[in-house]
Amino acid sequence: MLETVQEKINFPEEEEKILKFWNEINAFVEAQKLSKGRPAYSFYDGPPFATGLPHYGHILAGTIKDIVTRYAYQNGFHVERRFGWDCHGLPVEYEIDKRNGFKGPEDIEKLGVANYNKLCRDIVMQYSQQWEFIVNRIGRWIDFRNDYKTMYPSFMESVWWAFSELWNKGLVYRGVKVMPYSTACCTPLSNFESGQNYKDVIDPAVVVKFRSVHDPNLYFLAWTTTPWTLPSNLALCVNPSMIYVKLKEQSTDHVYIMMESRIESFLKKDSETSYSTRTETYEVIEKFKGETLYGLKYIPLFPYFQDLTKCFMVLTDNYVTSESGTGVVHQAPYFGEDDLRICLQYGLVTKDQEPVCPVNSVGHFVAPVTHFEGKYVKDADKDILKHLKNENKIFSVGNVNHKYPFCWRSETPLIYRAIPSWFIRVEHMTKNLLEANDSTYWVPEFVKEKRFANWLRDARDWAISRNRYWGTPIPLWVSEDFKEIVCVGSIAELERLTGTKVTDLHKESVDHLTIPSRNPKNPPLRRVPEVFDCWFESGSMPYAQIHYPFENYNQFHQQFPADFIAEGIDQTRGWFYTLLVVSTALFNKAPFKNLIVNGLVLASDGQKMSKSKKNFPDPMELINKYGADALRLYLIDSPVVRADKLRFREEGVRDVLKNVFLPWYNAYRFFVQNVEIMNSVHKDITLIFDDEKFSPINLMDKWILSCLQSLNVFVRKEMAAYRLYTVVPRLVKFIDDLTNWYVRMNRKRLKGDTTLDDCKSALSCLGCVLSTMIRLMAPFTPFLTELMYKNLNVFTKREERSIHFVPMPQARTELINETIENSVSVMQTVIDLGRVIRDRKTIPFKCPLKEAVVILKTQKDLISLIEPERYIYEELNVKTITFSLDKDKYGLSLKVEPDHKTLGPRLKSKAKKITDAIKVLTESQIKDLQNNGQIVIEDEIILISEVNISLKFSTDECKKEIYETNFANDVLLLMDISLDDSMKSEGIAREIISRVQKLRKKAGLVPTDEIDVYMLAENLNSELHKIIISYKEFMENLLKVKLYIEEPAKTKTMIIQDVQKVKGIEDCNIKIYITKIGTATNNLAQPSCRFLNISLWGLQPGINVNSTFGTILLENPVGENLIKFEQLVEEVQNLFEISEEILLKTSDGKNLTQNLLKDLENTTIIAVPKFAKFKLEEWMFSNIIPRHMNIKQDGRSGTILLENPIGNQFNFTTDQISQITAEIFR
Repeated sequence: MLETVQEKINFPEEEEKILKFWNEINAFVEAQKLSKGRPAYSFYDGPPFATGLPHYGHILAGTIKDIVTRYAYQNGFHVERRFGWDCHGLPVEYEIDKRNGFKGPEDIEKLGVANYNKLCRDIVMQYSQQWEFIVNRIGRWIDFRNDYKTMYPSFMESVWWAFSELWNKGLVYRGVKVMPYSTACCTPLSNFESGQNYKDVIDPAVVVKFRSVHDPNLYFLAWTTTPWTLPSNLALCVNPSMIYVKLKEQSTDHVYIMMESRIESFLKKDSETSYSTRTETYEVIEKFKGETLYGLKYIPLFPYFQDLTKCFMVLTDNYVTSESGTGVVHQAPYFGEDDLRICLQYGLVTKDQEPVCPVNSVGHFVAPVTHFEGKYVKDADKDILKHLKNENKIFSVGNVNHKYPFCWRSETPLIYRAIPSWFIRVEHMTKNLLEANDSTYWVPEFVKEKRFANWLRDARDWAISRNRYWGTPIPLWVSEDFKEIVCVGSIAELERLTGTKVTDLHKESVDHLTIPSRNPKNPPLRRVPEVFDCWFESGSMPYAQIHYPFENYNQFHQQFPADFIAEGIDQTRGWFYTLLVVSTALFNKAPFKNLIVNGLVLASDGQKMSKSKKNFPDPMELINKYGADALRLYLIDSPVVRADKLRFREEGVRDVLKNVFLPWYNAYRFFVQNVEIMNSVHKDITLIFDDEKFSPINLMDKWILSCLQSLNVFVRKEMAAYRLYTVVPRLVKFIDDLTNWYVRMNRKRLKGDTTLDDCKSALSCLGCVLSTMIRLMAPFTPFLTELMYKNLNVFTKREERSIHFVPMPQARTELINETIENSVSVMQTVIDLGRVIRDRKTIPFKCPLKEAVVILKTQKDLISLIEPERYIYEELNVKTITFSLDKDKYGLSLKVEPDHKTLGPRLKSKAKKITDAIKVLTESQIKDLQNNGQIVIEDEIILISEVNISLKFSTDECKKEIYETNFANDVLLLMDISLDDSMKSEGIAREIISRVQKLRKKAGLVPTDEIDVYMLAENLNSELHKIIISYKEFMENLLKVKLYIEEPAKTKTMIIQDVQKVKGIEDCNIKIYITKIGTATNNLAQPSCRFLNISLWGLQPGINVNSTFGTILLENPVGENLIKFEQLVEEVQNLFEISEEILLKTSDGKNLTQNLLKDLENTTIIAVPKFAKFKLEEWMFSNIIPRHMNIKQDGRSGTILLENPIGNQFNFTTDQISQITAEIFR
């Protein structure tokens, strides 16, 4: 049964009803059942951590995934959508450490690993219910019941298998490398993890003096921003091929060595060989290449490692540059990657020696660094500098503002530290990784070609071990000397090797298990203490989520690689990378075919969204205010889907509601309303249509269906290319065509003012458009399309219970008629040009004009306007239209003027010469400028945006006064704006007709109500009175009522009366009276609730609103739910379906405010455009009481409006009245 569509809609409330409906029919499960047996479309969902609530980045990625997978489903695929959870790793452990005050491994070992992991297990899913609620609330369909978790034993076993495959291929090794290290989390991080969170920081920038062993006056000047590494210094390094100098300090005779090109960064240059500071002068006494410094020895800064006699010498390497520092780099090999490489190369340290690393796992100095023992390294910087200053080992101290890596979990500074780790060999795979990457398709492509490919080219071996507890243990059992190693690849293998039943794979379950050595005399093998980096787990999810290869072997190989994945741009160094590395190492192919990369969602000020700063709206509050569909469409129609940044604005979500959803909803409501009217008049008629078979006859029907099918083709093309962001702009354009052109120009047909067959055809066409639209848009806006489907299916009679079970419509290309689309496009251009001319000359639309001349470029364009000519007549309101191809016949030529404000500042001294040249461009040159968008003058490119092109009359001065011109897109329009008396009079008569019609609407009258209209000019000698008399018959014919030019007798039943000004008449008002039969709304009793009548002036209501007069209840029930001023403004905008800003005015001309509202009731106020100037007249504030019903319950009183705005009747049933009453008194 067709349901009446209410004028007001609360989108979030309707979405809640749709969610309830989906739950009732178990929609997602049912959808999956219906698609069983179809071809598979495989999708991997990247697992988030459930230790925090979802933010806009998660909602964005979830929306992208939902749109693509819904679209695939509705195109005939079976799409398995399983939610995944990242359960292990730093986020969980850091939360536990923070809650319990654990400072390091000692605290955890004291508690016990089993107890610690139990704490982790207990909180890992603490937010899972909130996640499920929010994911469901945004309309995403995904399987939470059949999810995967990285802590499931089945998942962990597949991770073991993947690792064992890499081990068997010789891709795993143990080594000591300098790596980014989190002192807060006590674990190394991979290079891509450390690159995720750089921050601007201020660090000390110190130049240290290293004294030569052989010459007590000779010093090497080395620059560093990490003073805490100086106690571990073992060498200095210079560039062998660059020029270095000796600088002699005049006051002390000390000589300092540094790179020549870096001197001026520290000293002022006085001459070619002389430099100075405020207190000292330095002279260059020698120049030489850096290679001459090799092997020179210096005295250690600190005594801690002075027994390492091979050390404390100058080395050379090309990694030293002239871009920063002094050109002398201090080397602490166990705190710098290049430092270690160079010191190993020169034999200062060896791979198997005890590391020179006097810093413990939490970043505190330990013995032998006695001066700073127990201090956190970053905090020790100032003490180290003080110590060195006291020993006169500092040349200069300053600060540097630079980017520094921070731990992505704890937000603490990382340090670089050498630690033993397990690595996967990646560097040798670069070629294979790049080839695998080339086989994939990314949106946008530049992320793949630039950012990701560059990262792959520089790929380092991947440190996959973490010195933590809550994670998948690395399945290596080793001897004490690491000469015997067993890699376990399954639970069954571990049970066989240990003789123990295994049910869980976490540390507490496997660390006590031993494997006998091959040599019976040796102790048994024990598992290494490390666990996997959680990125290795998520990178293994294609296999582990289905327990491959232990189960689902054929399923995996049928659906691998995945058809689609999507995540944020930060995952180019995260999940996208680890997926590709593991897959390429295992199968030498990429694990996915198509990928969408989204950018970052920032706060409106461009800063990172921060809970502490409260610089963004809460997602759920926003959804409860505007609805999930609006948020989805706002995110998709933004730069963020092209991997750019989005400054999130709540106003943007609101604008989607106003500019997209409300017009779309109003077109749907207009359709249903007019079907109901047709059904009430023609009770034997039932409207049924098939949007896959309907064939149009009318020109505008053909046009809108052609546009619709063109939209269908476009959507399919763009979705096949995964370009989601291009769809919404085309949708908005189509909705504009539908509401502002098709519906407006076919109102008479749709409302049944032509013939019944024509009305049925127009309604069928509009119904087909709406039905096809909701199928196209279902993946994007799942709630609104479901809402419309439930009603539209009354006409289409589909079997599917949900729009999301219905296949995507195939494009009916036979309906695409480019000729008609071009024809209407030209027609729209002509009409738009005419509207601009009327606005420019302030000529009301109701005032007819003599002639319009349409000058076109080709005969084809001229022929194309033959059929839509009648629409041009109606929309331009002209007596005659002349079509021509001859611009010269009307003495028209193009002229161009330079935009001095733009060109002047850019061209400077050349401006006058070039602007003079622009003014004398020939017609052909101007046309070239139009076609090419630019022209070259005096070797300068002048853009079309930097000039103003217009038309001029080259002959006949009379035409300049008669015609107003406008042009666009090869269409020229001339309109004769000269008005004779008859045309002015007809325009005024039409204006009077409009005033009568508006009064009918205000009075709540419908066309079938029998009325008489009386009117009289206040001044019987005025021009207005003459026009009323002359056009009496004309007005009667259009109004379809009896018109009397007199005041009504007192015996008449007055329905409504008003005194109004008429446009074009300055000296006289008109009095209008509507009397006689019909429901006179003035006879109604007052509503029980306080109310305000709202009268629109200077504002055009939406297409579904047939009145400019409505009512807002200020309370309901009496004394409850009092409305505030901000709510009143929003209620007025919603009531009349207007989006522009408004002012509310009281009868004394004041702007309504919250204070004034307190004392205002049961009267009329007017709503006007915010920036319009209105002279308020008393007659504008006529007071009408709408049809209503006063209700009472348990001593409380309320009001139900039976129409609103006046004339928009609700026709509630008894059940509906009962339901509304219950809602009012709840």
